[in-house]
Amino acid sequence: MKKTGIINSEVSAVVANMGHMDWLSIGDAGMPVPMGTKKIDLALDKQLPSFMDVLNNVLKEMKVQKIYLADEIKDQNPEQLENIKKALPDVEIEFMPHSDLKKNLAKTHAFIRTGEMTPYSNIILESGVTF
Repeated sequence: MKKTGIINSEVSAVVANMGHMDWLSIGDAGMPVPMGTKKIDLALDKQLPSFMDVLNNVLKEMKVQKIYLADEIKDQNPEQLENIKKALPDVEIEFMPHSDLKKNLAKTHAFIRTGEMTPYSNIILESGVTF
């Protein structure tokens, strides 16, 4: 049994199999996931687990060099945007329309669904390297 980090076996396996510049997405309970994209559903109830709980857990093991967020988060959920910036203070952010973010989920290794119930709480993480 793992002693630290991600203990969910599916999430841990996805992170362990990522290479440089691969994508992993985490999102709210309402985000539609394209057919063919692996969905790891962690949602138990409203806000359980929260988007930030899952993001912070993944960041314990994953090196991130860039993130992708929906433009709409700036106006519709600025508090969540600030939370993301605090969790990833030195990481480049690229914004795109929410419709494009949804389409790009098809390029991710997996989508991790949370119980988050706030708008535009979705992110694509681009894997960095640790050397």
